[in-house]
Amino acid sequence: MPTSKLFIMLAVLICMAPINTCSSAAASTASLTTRPPSPKFPAIFVFGDSTVDTGNNNYVKTIIKANLPPYGENFPGHIPTGRFSDGKLVPDFLASFLGIKDDVPPFLKPNLSENELRTGVTFASAGSGYDYLTSSLSNAIPVSKQVEMFKSYINKLMGIVGKDKANNIIGEALVMISAGTNDFVFNCHDIPTRRLEFDIVGYQHFLLQKLEDFLKELYELGCRKMMVAGLPPIGCLPIQMTAKFQIPTNRKCLEDQNSDAESYNKKLAKLLPELQAKLPGSKLAYTDVYEPLFGMINYPQQYGFVEIKRGCCGTGYIEALFLCNPMTPVCRNPSEFLFWDSIHPSQQTYIYLANYIIQEVLPLFDK
Repeated sequence: MPTSKLFIMLAVLICMAPINTCSSAAASTASLTTRPPSPKFPAIFVFGDSTVDTGNNNYVKTIIKANLPPYGENFPGHIPTGRFSDGKLVPDFLASFLGIKDDVPPFLKPNLSENELRTGVTFASAGSGYDYLTSSLSNAIPVSKQVEMFKSYINKLMGIVGKDKANNIIGEALVMISAGTNDFVFNCHDIPTRRLEFDIVGYQHFLLQKLEDFLKELYELGCRKMMVAGLPPIGCLPIQMTAKFQIPTNRKCLEDQNSDAESYNKKLAKLLPELQAKLPGSKLAYTDVYEPLFGMINYPQQYGFVEIKRGCCGTGYIEALFLCNPMTPVCRNPSEFLFWDSIHPSQQTYIYLANYIIQEVLPLFDK
């Protein structure tokens, strides 16, 4: 989800916001599916942006952080961890469902235990993308440099379990990749720097080539079981509707941005099996997040949501990052909000997405 250059837009939009007087927080009500986990993975490795960053940005010189309340108010212990939500993220729920661990730690966390390293970490960085320009202002860790972190991880893992065991863990691990939204938001939609050299189709192909190169590099390092998330309905993010100066009483998803996301996803879904055929022994699974999220937006009552056009934090129209802070009021029940802040989903939404992945994507690794 977009985070790195958001502070530029927030400075412009902050004067638009009325005050939300809701008070704090009730726990989420949805639960993770309990069907027997299959298949079994020894570890989970995660790459991407704020949707899967569990705290790496806490250790990076960037303003893109979520290490202060009210972030984390529904996380165990009610503590902000660096996750951009009120609680856990999809990788945490997948790791728990698969019996790997309760949550996935960030690789940059000091003093990781040997067991934490053996069972996997996330290398993701909020504000990052496949395009290096995406991280240029925020100093987030671009996806290309997350590979270098992974190489460092491999050396540590080999030091713990030996080369052969490390190679086995890497080859059998579940690899999750979630990025791309920031690239489109910052470089095409809101700050159209790449529009000077690409039309939208050209930029889609540019990013897909970056992703292909990234997947090949992970393959060369031993990864075989990789799931790659597509884009969400970007035009339905509260901050994107606010950026188009939509008034609170008449907010609608931006069809052009959603259409761009859909066309990218179709290209990604076509690319992955073609690339898989070129990488012997690999399994590359497309992970659709667009349709599940769009279903929640179109039929919120089926999921227990009462608010889908703004976040729980503050007014819900602009608050994210440093604008969602200990002085910001939050809604009474985050589980009734699709979004936690103006960009990122609530823990409730992530539970639904995790259940979708468990039911629709993980079984692909059995085939």
